[in-house]
Amino acid sequence: MSNGLTARTGSEHFGTVSVAMVTPFDAEGALDLEAGQRLAKHLVDAGVDSLVLAGTTGESPTTSVEEKLQLLKAVREAVGENIKLIGGSGTNNTHSTVELSKRFEEAGADALLVVTPYYSKPSQEGVYRHFEVVAKSTDLPICLYDIPPRSVIPIASDTIRRLAELENVAAVKDAKGDIAAATTLIAETGLAWYSGDDPLNLPWLSVGATGFISVVGHLAPAALRALHTSFGAGDLVRAREINAKLAHLVAAQGRLGGVSLAKAGLRLQGIEVGDPRLPIVAPNDQELEDLRHDMTLAGVL
Repeated sequence: MSNGLTARTGSEHFGTVSVAMVTPFDAEGALDLEAGQRLAKHLVDAGVDSLVLAGTTGESPTTSVEEKLQLLKAVREAVGENIKLIGGSGTNNTHSTVELSKRFEEAGADALLVVTPYYSKPSQEGVYRHFEVVAKSTDLPICLYDIPPRSVIPIASDTIRRLAELENVAAVKDAKGDIAAATTLIAETGLAWYSGDDPLNLPWLSVGATGFISVVGHLAPAALRALHTSFGAGDLVRAREINAKLAHLVAAQGRLGGVSLAKAGLRLQGIEVGDPRLPIVAPNDQELEDLRHDMTLAGVL
């Protein structure tokens, strides 16, 4: 099913323009639910129709299960039922992933983002069985998160084909960037595809991706929505113009990392979400000035 040039597969579960939202902390480093609600409403008001909570940019390694669930419930209260909330339940421990997936389902998540099990470097059979056990533990739609730079191993194409046969495996967040391989998989599997790497947002749309799960969308949610809308309407010139301006934010993310970029950039925009938790650190003074420059060039400051 399509709307203009843009694929719509999976949008009923995962939306089209999603932000992998930061987890706000107060000055003492504690979870700040009110700031989370304010940020979520800001993003939604600017055109975001889906939020990933407790993902990489949500500092999932350094937030507790209870903090993850509290934030999801608070954001649901703020944005209502029409915005898709996706719980980042993936870990490198299959049992822990199953338990967190169940907790997210009980807390009211619409779907789950499950990353490739990292650090342990399982075989592809181990990767398949991990996702299979998780999928069978929940009724929620699952988006596979394929990100070899963090997980070390990919989800191989044949493994994705096998996983697509599971009833509730419905999508892939692709941060691997193998567009040639994915083009075939999109056609063969029926899975919804989402750009998980902001430099490739526009190219992914061209081969049938449904949308984005973005980091730079924190700072440019309206522009990201306009990019998606312009492509869908066939206005490729406008889509390229927007994408070129967003490239300044992509460059800043490459220097700072997603969490530091998003939290520092939001602060520059007057939206306070606190600093990252260690081992992630906030930008220094020079890095902050460089970020300010990039945000100005991107038209978001």
